[in-house]
Amino acid sequence: MNPISSTTQSTVGVGRARDGIDSVHLKDRVARIAGKPTPTQSGSHFASAFCTLALAVSLAGCAGLPDQRLANEALKRGDTALAAQNYQQLADLGYSEAQVGLADIQVDSRDPAQMKQAEATYRAAAAVSPRAQARLGRLLVAKPGSTEAEQHEAEGLLKKASVNGEGNTLIPLAMLYLQYPHSFPNINAQQQISQWRAEGKPEAGLAQVLLYRTQGTYDQHLDEVASICKAALNTTDICYVELATVYQKQAKPEQQAELIKQMQAGHARGTVSAQRVDSVARVLGDASLGKTDEKTAQSLLEGIAPGYPASWVSLAQLLYDFPELGDVDTMMKYLDNGRAADQPRAELLLGKLYYEGKWVPADAKVAEAHFQKAVGREVAADYYLGQIYRRGYLGKVYSQKALDHLLTAARNGQNSADFAIAQLFSQGKGTKPNPVNAYVFSQLAKAQDTPQATELATTLEAQLPPAQLAEAQRLLKQEQAIRGASGQNKLDMHALQEEDGEETL
Repeated sequence: MNPISSTTQSTVGVGRARDGIDSVHLKDRVARIAGKPTPTQSGSHFASAFCTLALAVSLAGCAGLPDQRLANEALKRGDTALAAQNYQQLADLGYSEAQVGLADIQVDSRDPAQMKQAEATYRAAAAVSPRAQARLGRLLVAKPGSTEAEQHEAEGLLKKASVNGEGNTLIPLAMLYLQYPHSFPNINAQQQISQWRAEGKPEAGLAQVLLYRTQGTYDQHLDEVASICKAALNTTDICYVELATVYQKQAKPEQQAELIKQMQAGHARGTVSAQRVDSVARVLGDASLGKTDEKTAQSLLEGIAPGYPASWVSLAQLLYDFPELGDVDTMMKYLDNGRAADQPRAELLLGKLYYEGKWVPADAKVAEAHFQKAVGREVAADYYLGQIYRRGYLGKVYSQKALDHLLTAARNGQNSADFAIAQLFSQGKGTKPNPVNAYVFSQLAKAQDTPQATELATTLEAQLPPAQLAEAQRLLKQEQAIRGASGQNKLDMHALQEEDGEETL
């Protein structure tokens, strides 16, 4: 097997972090701000038609003409194919906002090729569209392995878009400064956020929440988070997710129930998106945040799933976590609905069911097929594929395939993948043991803070002679440099960047 110094060069770089079935990315992702939000699916909501498209909208009654309003409405109900068709026709006619809408769909796919195409589309529209400037800026902030030049370009685009009246620019700016302090040595993120708050800028409060998450001090500031989000609730509906998280952590069921009633009323009026309801339901079903309310979560999801396909998968996940809520036939029905709407989380959960043998008989070959359909859109798919190949579940160990998938997962924020790679190199199962590479990934795996990871790292460090230890430490720094900012930071940025019921980068 090639050493880490060579294998790392051909593997995908850091992307959005998404752990387990709730993956990052973050798209789903809910996008729940509560720790594990989920990558965003194809039901993202975009803004209504801009005045530049008023003529096209007014001609909607003419047969065969593309319709921006039709595209927007199709997108709201999850029909990305129809939305993309109309956006494409308008984009071909030169309408910049349709170009932005089309690029948004490309970004939402999470497909690397389409993401690259989206960047080019945003660039084409950025000269005349502040919205495209903001979108391109956010894309560059989240771009894996971005260069320092791209980071400074992102800063300029976001600032320019803000001057031109675009919202949703401060949070990605804050994340830019937090992720890449070496590129902005003269900017202190906390001081910048404090200045924004002193100036009364609307997004500054959520930027502060982001900083708390990034620093790991969120739980020490729950009251402040609640205060920030109560003030912003009427203008930023992602605060429903934050407040639900705070109330669950603080064990305040009465406040939680009142918040849910308020959210449901807003959803009925059309001021709170279905995606946001889905996010809150996920919070209610997340045991890591406190006492769950899975029955309320199920009720919320059942109410929106017919019009928001991502919630079919959220319902299936809820049954997976709380089997008493349904049976295997109900779960499979939910997953079939999700797959019909091209929800990669559905493929991921199906793969996990066959991988674990939970609810259905274990079948590594079937699991592999489902995971492969989710690769590129769900980080955990690479992790599970790597484990299938590493553990020899298909009859033999495929060590290089295991490393390729596990390294991709690890660099995209799946911490458990580092431990699996350390085991692969230390055990030598199906490959020659490599104690230097085993050391590198055991050190990275210590971020899991589990007894197994800590014990393995300690054991491997004690076994290395001085010369090999020096080489291993050099490779560790190299791998850390490749990864750059942590995947969790990227996830928090994604979760906090949404506003006005619109899920964005």
